[in-house]
Amino acid sequence: MAFFNASFFAHLLLLASPTDSTVVGRLVDTSSIPAPTAQTRNGTYVGRYAETWNTDYFLGMPYAQPPVGPLRFHTPVPLETSWSGTRNATEYGYECFGYGLDTESQGNYVWIHGGGLVQGGSADRRYNQTFIVQQSAAAGMPIVAVSINYRLSSWGFLYGKEIRNSGNAMNGFRDQRLALQWVQENIAAFGGDPSRVTIQGESSGGTSVGAQLLAYDGRDDGLFAGAIAESGNPVGLNPYPTVEDWEPVIANISRETGCSNAANLLTCLRAVPVAKMNDVINSTATSGAQYGPVIDGDFIVDDAATQLEQGRFVSVPYIIGCDSDEGTGFGGSQRINSTKEMLEAVEASQGFDNATAQDLSILYPDIPEIGIPASFPGRPNGTFGSQYKRTSAVFGDLGMHGPRRWTAMQWVKNGATAYTYRFNVIVNGWDWTSGSIHFQEVAFVFYNTMGLGYPQNLNPNPLEGPQRQKYIEVAQLMSRMWISFVNFGDPNKVLGVDAETWPAYSSDNPQNFVFEQNITSHAEADLYRAEGIHYVGELVAARHGTNCTGLVACGSTTD
Repeated sequence: MAFFNASFFAHLLLLASPTDSTVVGRLVDTSSIPAPTAQTRNGTYVGRYAETWNTDYFLGMPYAQPPVGPLRFHTPVPLETSWSGTRNATEYGYECFGYGLDTESQGNYVWIHGGGLVQGGSADRRYNQTFIVQQSAAAGMPIVAVSINYRLSSWGFLYGKEIRNSGNAMNGFRDQRLALQWVQENIAAFGGDPSRVTIQGESSGGTSVGAQLLAYDGRDDGLFAGAIAESGNPVGLNPYPTVEDWEPVIANISRETGCSNAANLLTCLRAVPVAKMNDVINSTATSGAQYGPVIDGDFIVDDAATQLEQGRFVSVPYIIGCDSDEGTGFGGSQRINSTKEMLEAVEASQGFDNATAQDLSILYPDIPEIGIPASFPGRPNGTFGSQYKRTSAVFGDLGMHGPRRWTAMQWVKNGATAYTYRFNVIVNGWDWTSGSIHFQEVAFVFYNTMGLGYPQNLNPNPLEGPQRQKYIEVAQLMSRMWISFVNFGDPNKVLGVDAETWPAYSSDNPQNFVFEQNITSHAEADLYRAEGIHYVGELVAARHGTNCTGLVACGSTTD
């Protein structure tokens, strides 16, 4: 196998953004003792062979010039150097500056890490793709796996009037785009096929996938032939933040860096010492910053919902799904004990008026059996608020399930192919109070049965415990279906394991595929909490100002 870890060439402190991380992995013959080499457009890399995994690794290969000095807060600049001889690609490069706990001829599989666009990196051991590549070889559907780093937080997503006017907005997404161009130019050197690239991400990585699908008004640059988004949608309940939303943050950053009176804000910010800039970004100066897509008139030219509704996206096969109990991890619903408290929480977190919150309270009644987690049918004890399950369902549908269903409907309404899923496994280390919570499908998709990386992030192996054998069966099915999709644009081909068919999504018979450990994974009608999620779809349309009318156009259906 061959793996890339594509980021900028992180050779200055931790300011490495996308320069030094492309990681590629491929299965090799055990007699391949010499170090592997690959001839890219810029020169020859020498990787390393890991006998433990029977894998070739090519790590830390730059896809752009380091974003330092005059290139700080600048759109990424391609490599312009070449070399004779060889260069080492044997170690992961530095990750980009991040803020949080997550600081660690074949089809091609490009992984975009999550972390809220503020933390994370491809060197995180939980993102080790060795095992999914091994599964691809075992299934006779070999893939080349690629992971990338990209600039995070304000380093990659600073916005405001001057940034927009300079053309340097959303550099984190542009880093990803340049990495995909690097893959197109070089993947053949590692045995990959540039015409069969699939992009995938989880959480904000899934949001990043959505941004690439919508970029440049949905222009198809031939960078990828398929897309997978796990718990991350191209559209959310709320429209993109505006320049006006960002100006108070820019004012704070300018004041703290001494750039308030600068003739050119970016020139001044680029001259601020990196340690000082890091301290400012990692302070209350950036409170209120909303990192992610913005309408900059270039990379993103219109509202996400409008583009989706009008079919202005790259029309490739698309897997999109969520974990069943996303809402238990978002929304702060643990201490809700009354309808009044729930209304107040919904109004405060989403900016709803009281009438909208009242509508949601009717569509999501205080019936514990229909709330989440569904794995526990009754009302919680005193550790949690008595309406924890009710409020968790509301927040999960507003943030994840509603936008997912709305997106899938727009996708197929415009003639594109979509496959949707619901991950319904309570993994080792979690109980009914969390249910099948955000992020837990990642270990299953990567077939990470050893739980690599989880102890470093203070969690046990998700696939251990008394249900280990069932977990492994689900993991093998998921990884094989993902591999099949990478190779064929269809998750049902040559799986090598028994499985029910995962049907393509359709407007007249929308179906999810449900991954479960206690019963056979199976297709289901996409009708859970149908009326509530239909209403969420209408809220998405209304808040984004689309022409969405009717059940199909609004991306929901009812019994």
